[in-house]
Amino acid sequence: MVLKTLDVLGPLHGYGIARRIEQISGDMLAVNQGTLYPVLLKLEQEGAIASERGASENNRRARFYRLTREGRKQLQVETQDWEQTAGIIARFFEVKAEDLS
Repeated sequence: MVLKTLDVLGPLHGYGIARRIEQISGDMLAVNQGTLYPVLLKLEQEGAIASERGASENNRRARFYRLTREGRKQLQVETQDWEQTAGIIARFFEVKAEDLS
């Protein structure tokens, strides 16, 4: 979700990423700051995102994260994996007993 959010919306600070994920989910997901920042650190160490310091909308210092070329590749792979998994799950909900004879 972090990679897709940055892909769609461009560079954001951590709080902005969390709020956008919540907004896109229709507030069905609540992003815990204690979970988000370790994920951002891991993604940055893997080279999927990069960060730089800047000023937020309210003029506070913030670290802004952006998707890298490697992150776009990772997002493509994860999107394909998700689509495959969702397709498999959908088949289970569509199957009827007579389909298995």
